[in-house]
Amino acid sequence: MDAIDQAAVAAKTDEAVLETLILDHKRFILGCAAKAAGRFLTDSDDEWSVALMAFHEAVGAYREDKGHFETFASTVIRRRVIDYLRSQQKYAPELSVSPESFGGELEEDSSGLDLEVRSTAAKLADDSDENQPGTSAARDEIDAVQAILKDYGFSFFELTECSPKAGKTKDQCGKAIAVLMLLEHPPLMQKLRRTRSLPIKELCMASGVSKKLLERHRKYIIAAAEILDGDFPILGEYLSYIRKAVTKT
Repeated sequence: MDAIDQAAVAAKTDEAVLETLILDHKRFILGCAAKAAGRFLTDSDDEWSVALMAFHEAVGAYREDKGHFETFASTVIRRRVIDYLRSQQKYAPELSVSPESFGGELEEDSSGLDLEVRSTAAKLADDSDENQPGTSAARDEIDAVQAILKDYGFSFFELTECSPKAGKTKDQCGKAIAVLMLLEHPPLMQKLRRTRSLPIKELCMASGVSKKLLERHRKYIIAAAEILDGDFPILGEYLSYIRKAVTKT
């Protein structure tokens, strides 16, 4: 058992450990809840309370044979938030749940993500002041991108799982996105929006990027292209290296 797993076991009987565990995992809890809800959340939303109770439930139910604690807690949180949203009829038309929400699989390390989905969402979640400069604008951009990506069948917050981590992979994705957006290849972007599907075969031939990599990072490439081709200056800053590649090409 690693330190987090041991802390979760200790938190069952030690209130101080439990309080520390919750404080250290605030962003994790909000991230799980946001992914299940498919939208940006703060600790002022009802989903936060549901997620917090679910985290507490996960601590109480956790055993070593359940695997890594954060994986187990993530599954419990998502299920409870989804159950809550389903109980609220006003959210029903907007709710879209991916199979991964119930998979309980350990999420990959999100460090180095170009879209900085986790840190962007977490930063906004920590900014409780609605009047803080940039907070409202960033939230508006996330909501707008979320609406676009919904037509492609995935959520903004799913990008934490499919964004490139390694530098070489990141460069290859950037190359594919640049080619997708080039003026001499307008049919690719048009086909993307018409079919709501990445034209992998054509993009593979035009960019030289492998089919396997394009399929693996399909969501990231689609989201990046839509962000860079739209009016999203804040999110676009995280993809400036691609914008420069498009300009130079």
